[in-house]
Amino acid sequence: MDKEIDFFDRIQQATEAYLTARQRNRRIKKEKQKRKNPVLDWVEAFLWAAGVVLLINQYLFQAYQIPSGSMIDTLLIGDRIFVNKIIYGPELLPGLGKLPSPVKPKRNDIIIFENPSYISRGTAFDVAQRIIYMLTLSFVDIDRDESGEPKAHFLIKRAVGMGGDWFVSHRGDLKIRFAGEDRWVDEQDFHDRRGMVHTISRLMDEGSYPALEAAGRAAAYTDLGLPVPPSLAQEAAPVNSLRYPDYLAHEKSRLEILRAAYPHDSRYRARLARHTQGWYVPETRILPLGDNRDNSRDGRYFGPVKSSRILGKGSVIYFSWPNLGRIGFIR
Repeated sequence: MDKEIDFFDRIQQATEAYLTARQRNRRIKKEKQKRKNPVLDWVEAFLWAAGVVLLINQYLFQAYQIPSGSMIDTLLIGDRIFVNKIIYGPELLPGLGKLPSPVKPKRNDIIIFENPSYISRGTAFDVAQRIIYMLTLSFVDIDRDESGEPKAHFLIKRAVGMGGDWFVSHRGDLKIRFAGEDRWVDEQDFHDRRGMVHTISRLMDEGSYPALEAAGRAAAYTDLGLPVPPSLAQEAAPVNSLRYPDYLAHEKSRLEILRAAYPHDSRYRARLARHTQGWYVPETRILPLGDNRDNSRDGRYFGPVKSSRILGKGSVIYFSWPNLGRIGFIR
């Protein structure tokens, strides 16, 4: 019996000691909190919140602003969206390495990737820019050009071509030869048969192509150091009023003249073949295109991008100015 009493006494003493110590620690913590500088307290709270925002933006969902009209009508200028960063494997650090993911980009996904033509100002600046951009939910971007406009560090397009596909363009309309098939399919027909809800927008009228192609031939004459025939110059004159010309059609017409003038030059032969025979999407790469085809600098100009360089998938429009009603999932 004495041993049992002694045992319970020890438990009671241990419990009282623990509660007393906890109360003392709480009192000390409160005293320290009272003596704490309010500014330091605010800074500490801000840094903690900033750390949470950075972690979410870096590894889960990141905010982006749509700067151009290349994805109209799917995305409009001023739309602010959240990009799913975890789906394809998030970057370990901004611009440095990526975690693996079993999920790969699929045809028709809205993808975001680093602009292949972007010229970096250095790793330190890139990291600082992306941290500030993430902390402010895309409202502050310090990476601007000489005119004060944000640089196109990242592009957001639709994954149209997958590894093994062939594409050819005629007057702005695409034909696709899918991997393993031997026939060409009109993109619009494929689009309609699949019941895709997004619109492929065109800004250039079909009737403007003769003038645009004439302008391409006239440019070739200038490149060759030859005077442009008056009839050709007259035919090309309306092109000056085109706001969104199809540069691919212009380039094809120019190369046809240069190829005829220099049949022995392999450069012109190879560049023209891209327009006449089409271009190939290698395995592990994706051809990104804008839904607004005549106002999109995309894979038709800089080529397919590596799947490993795709940073995320466009998921939700969370705010848009001045189109305040545009909130919802991206398709």
